[in-house]
Amino acid sequence: MVRLRKADERGSTRIGWLNARHTFSFGDYFDPGQMGFRSLRVLNDDIVGPGAGFPSHPHRDMEILTWVIEGSLGHRDSLGSGAVLRPGEVQRMSAGTGIVHSEYNPSSTEPVHLLQIWLHPDRQGLPPEYEQKAIPIGTQPGRFHLMASPEGSEGSALIHQDALVWAARLTPDDELTYSLRPGRGAWLQVARGEVTLNGLAMAQGDGAALEDEERLAIGGGSPSEVLLFDLA
Repeated sequence: MVRLRKADERGSTRIGWLNARHTFSFGDYFDPGQMGFRSLRVLNDDIVGPGAGFPSHPHRDMEILTWVIEGSLGHRDSLGSGAVLRPGEVQRMSAGTGIVHSEYNPSSTEPVHLLQIWLHPDRQGLPPEYEQKAIPIGTQPGRFHLMASPEGSEGSALIHQDALVWAARLTPDDELTYSLRPGRGAWLQVARGEVTLNGLAMAQGDGAALEDEERLAIGGGSPSEVLLFDLA
């Protein structure tokens, strides 16, 4: 079964410096039918204006991934971490017992486009952690790259949840396949471009939940980028 979540069906937040679309309930956007998918709780598609960003704020007991699509994003947190995140890099915070962080656009002229992703951890009260990993989707298109996993396999970020998060860039000639183990579900998010999923057309911002599906076939309808979540 494939359940499509169209881009224009998502919630939205628009303020002077932020244009955000919410796949699932978040902040002032609440839909009891859109509270997440399995351990995936938040999937926000954010465009942050030049020189602006999210001021310092706290989190607890959540696995938080950030993926930049275009531009760059600065980061500071209460662990003393400070970094700039660019396309092809994933940032992971395990909020655990508590972390305070800020995210900002260091450019004075260009916006930054990013995906903000939250997953429920497999247990509460973990020590807070931060890491940033490079994922070679730019130099190795046409295949899935593991960006987050429970063991930090294949150079991926380590998350405290039974979830595999993959990223891929596709050309119009590419077709990728992925097999799901029995009992697991998947979420596919189109970060940019157009693809087909088991013959179903999907455009930028679209997402799809898959359950009771053994095989996923993803074709590039245009130069595109997707994230795939394999979830217990």
